[in-house]
Amino acid sequence: MNELIIFFGATAFFVWVSWSSLLKPISHGFYRFFAWECMLVLILLNLPMWTKNPSSPLQIASWSLLIISILLALHAIHLLFSIGQPNEDRREPELFPFERTSALVTTGAYRYIRHPMYAALLFLAWGAFLKDISISSTVLVGGASIALFFTALREEEECKHHFGTDYIEYIKTSKRFVPFVF
Repeated sequence: MNELIIFFGATAFFVWVSWSSLLKPISHGFYRFFAWECMLVLILLNLPMWTKNPSSPLQIASWSLLIISILLALHAIHLLFSIGQPNEDRREPELFPFERTSALVTTGAYRYIRHPMYAALLFLAWGAFLKDISISSTVLVGGASIALFFTALREEEECKHHFGTDYIEYIKTSKRFVPFVF
Protein backbone atom coordinates (compact mmCIF):
# COMPACT_ATOMS: atom_id res chain seq x y z
CA MET A 1 0.00 0.00 0.00
CA ASN A 2 2.82 2.44 0.85
CA GLU A 3 4.41 1.70 -2.51
CA LEU A 4 1.20 2.71 -4.30
CA ILE A 5 1.01 5.97 -2.37
CA ILE A 6 4.66 6.70 -3.22
CA PHE A 7 4.09 5.75 -6.86
CA PHE A 8 1.06 8.00 -7.31
CA GLY A 9 2.64 10.85 -5.36
CA ALA A 10 5.89 10.70 -7.31
CA THR A 11 4.04 10.32 -10.62
CA ALA A 12 1.91 13.37 -9.80
CA PHE A 13 5.11 15.31 -9.07
CA PHE A 14 6.73 14.11 -12.33
CA VAL A 15 3.62 15.13 -14.30
CA TRP A 16 3.63 18.53 -12.58
CA VAL A 17 7.29 19.30 -13.33
CA SER A 18 7.04 17.79 -16.83
CA TRP A 19 3.72 19.28 -17.87
CA SER A 20 5.16 21.61 -20.53
CA SER A 21 7.31 18.80 -21.90
CA LEU A 22 4.42 16.35 -22.01
CA LEU A 23 2.54 18.86 -24.16
CA LYS A 24 5.54 19.07 -26.50
CA PRO A 25 6.53 15.49 -27.46
CA ILE A 26 9.56 16.68 -29.44
CA SER A 27 11.17 18.06 -26.28
CA HIS A 28 13.80 16.13 -24.35
CA GLY A 29 11.65 16.35 -21.21
CA PHE A 30 8.93 14.25 -22.84
CA TYR A 31 11.22 11.21 -22.99
CA ARG A 32 12.80 12.03 -19.61
CA PHE A 33 9.36 11.72 -18.00
CA PHE A 34 9.09 8.11 -19.16
CA ALA A 35 12.62 7.37 -17.95
CA TRP A 36 11.65 8.74 -14.53
CA GLU A 37 8.54 6.58 -14.47
CA CYS A 38 10.49 3.42 -15.33
CA MET A 39 13.07 4.23 -12.64
CA LEU A 40 10.36 4.94 -10.08
CA VAL A 41 8.71 1.56 -10.66
CA LEU A 42 12.12 -0.15 -10.72
CA ILE A 43 13.10 1.39 -7.38
CA LEU A 44 9.77 0.53 -5.77
CA LEU A 45 9.84 -3.00 -7.19
CA ASN A 46 13.34 -3.67 -5.86
CA LEU A 47 12.98 -1.69 -2.62
CA PRO A 48 12.70 -4.79 -0.39
CA MET A 49 16.14 -5.92 -1.59
CA TRP A 50 18.03 -2.66 -0.94
CA THR A 51 19.45 -3.84 2.38
CA LYS A 52 19.64 -7.61 1.80
CA ASN A 53 23.11 -9.19 1.64
CA PRO A 54 24.94 -5.83 1.86
CA SER A 55 28.36 -7.35 1.21
CA SER A 56 27.38 -9.32 -1.90
CA PRO A 57 29.12 -8.33 -5.15
CA LEU A 58 25.82 -7.19 -6.71
CA GLN A 59 25.00 -4.98 -3.72
CA ILE A 60 28.47 -3.46 -3.76
CA ALA A 61 28.19 -2.79 -7.49
CA SER A 62 24.69 -1.39 -6.99
CA TRP A 63 25.71 0.98 -4.20
CA SER A 64 28.75 2.06 -6.19
CA LEU A 65 26.54 3.03 -9.14
CA LEU A 66 24.09 4.81 -6.85
CA ILE A 67 26.84 6.83 -5.18
CA ILE A 68 28.38 7.73 -8.55
CA SER A 69 24.91 8.77 -9.71
CA ILE A 70 24.46 11.21 -6.84
CA LEU A 71 27.96 12.67 -7.13
CA LEU A 72 27.74 13.06 -10.91
CA ALA A 73 24.33 14.75 -10.73
CA LEU A 74 25.51 17.22 -8.07
CA HIS A 75 28.67 17.95 -10.06
CA ALA A 76 26.69 18.52 -13.28
CA ILE A 77 24.16 20.82 -11.62
CA HIS A 78 26.96 22.82 -10.03
CA LEU A 79 28.64 23.28 -13.43
CA LEU A 80 25.39 24.26 -15.12
CA PHE A 81 24.79 26.98 -12.53
CA SER A 82 28.35 28.24 -12.24
CA ILE A 83 29.55 28.04 -15.85
CA GLY A 84 26.35 27.64 -17.87
CA GLN A 85 24.97 30.85 -16.37
CA PRO A 86 21.27 30.05 -16.59
CA ASN A 87 19.09 33.06 -17.29
CA GLU A 88 15.57 33.97 -18.26
CA ASP A 89 16.51 34.86 -21.86
CA ARG A 90 15.74 31.26 -22.77
CA ARG A 91 12.00 31.09 -22.54
CA GLU A 92 11.34 27.46 -23.46
CA PRO A 93 8.77 26.45 -20.83
CA GLU A 94 9.83 22.81 -20.95
CA LEU A 95 13.30 23.65 -19.60
CA PHE A 96 14.07 23.58 -15.89
CA PRO A 97 15.75 26.77 -14.62
CA PHE A 98 19.20 25.13 -14.48
CA GLU A 99 18.79 23.99 -18.10
CA ARG A 100 18.32 27.55 -19.39
CA THR A 101 22.04 28.04 -19.83
CA SER A 102 23.50 30.94 -21.74
CA ALA A 103 26.98 29.41 -22.04
CA LEU A 104 27.99 25.99 -23.29
CA VAL A 105 29.55 23.96 -20.47
CA THR A 106 32.56 21.93 -21.63
CA THR A 107 34.57 21.51 -18.42
CA GLY A 108 34.50 18.98 -15.60
CA ALA A 109 32.39 15.96 -16.49
CA TYR A 110 31.08 17.86 -19.52
CA ARG A 111 34.57 17.75 -20.98
CA TYR A 112 34.15 14.02 -21.53
CA ILE A 113 30.40 13.45 -21.72
CA ARG A 114 27.63 15.65 -23.08
CA HIS A 115 24.96 14.38 -20.71
CA PRO A 116 26.28 13.82 -17.20
CA MET A 117 22.79 14.34 -15.76
CA TYR A 118 21.38 11.56 -17.93
CA ALA A 119 24.44 9.42 -17.23
CA ALA A 120 23.66 9.91 -13.53
CA LEU A 121 20.10 8.74 -14.17
CA LEU A 122 21.43 5.72 -16.07
CA PHE A 123 23.69 4.87 -13.13
CA LEU A 124 20.69 5.27 -10.82
CA ALA A 125 18.56 2.95 -12.96
CA TRP A 126 21.26 0.31 -13.27
CA GLY A 127 22.11 0.58 -9.58
CA ALA A 128 18.45 -0.03 -8.72
CA PHE A 129 18.33 -2.87 -11.24
CA LEU A 130 21.25 -4.67 -9.59
CA LYS A 131 19.35 -4.76 -6.29
CA ASP A 132 17.19 -7.60 -7.64
CA ILE A 133 17.64 -8.82 -11.19
CA SER A 134 14.39 -10.18 -12.62
CA ILE A 135 12.45 -10.12 -15.87
CA SER A 136 10.41 -7.15 -14.63
CA SER A 137 13.45 -5.18 -13.52
CA THR A 138 15.21 -5.99 -16.81
CA VAL A 139 12.27 -4.59 -18.79
CA LEU A 140 12.18 -1.47 -16.58
CA VAL A 141 15.92 -0.74 -16.73
CA GLY A 142 15.79 -1.32 -20.50
CA GLY A 143 12.86 1.09 -20.80
CA ALA A 144 14.63 3.72 -18.69
CA SER A 145 17.83 3.34 -20.73
CA ILE A 146 16.01 3.67 -24.05
CA ALA A 147 14.03 6.68 -22.81
CA LEU A 148 17.24 8.35 -21.59
CA PHE A 149 18.91 7.68 -24.95
CA PHE A 150 16.02 9.43 -26.74
CA THR A 151 16.12 12.20 -24.13
CA ALA A 152 19.78 12.81 -24.97
CA LEU A 153 19.14 12.74 -28.73
CA ARG A 154 16.37 15.34 -28.41
CA GLU A 155 18.45 17.54 -26.12
CA GLU A 156 21.32 17.42 -28.60
CA GLU A 157 19.01 18.76 -31.30
CA GLU A 158 17.85 21.51 -28.93
CA CYS A 159 21.47 22.41 -28.09
CA LYS A 160 22.45 22.49 -31.77
CA HIS A 161 19.62 24.93 -32.33
CA HIS A 162 20.59 27.10 -29.34
CA PHE A 163 24.42 26.96 -29.42
CA GLY A 164 24.94 26.31 -33.15
CA THR A 165 28.37 25.38 -34.45
CA ASP A 166 29.92 25.52 -30.97
CA TYR A 167 27.75 22.58 -29.94
CA ILE A 168 28.40 20.72 -33.19
CA GLU A 169 32.15 21.04 -32.54
CA TYR A 170 31.64 19.97 -28.92
CA ILE A 171 29.92 16.77 -30.08
CA LYS A 172 33.12 15.83 -31.94
CA THR A 173 35.19 15.97 -28.73
CA SER A 174 32.84 14.29 -26.25
CA LYS A 175 30.84 11.12 -25.80
CA ARG A 176 27.15 10.92 -24.95
CA PHE A 177 27.19 9.05 -21.60
CA VAL A 178 30.43 7.17 -20.93
CA PRO A 179 33.81 8.88 -21.33
CA PHE A 180 35.86 7.56 -24.27
CA VAL A 181 33.23 4.84 -24.99
CA PHE A 182 29.68 6.01 -25.76
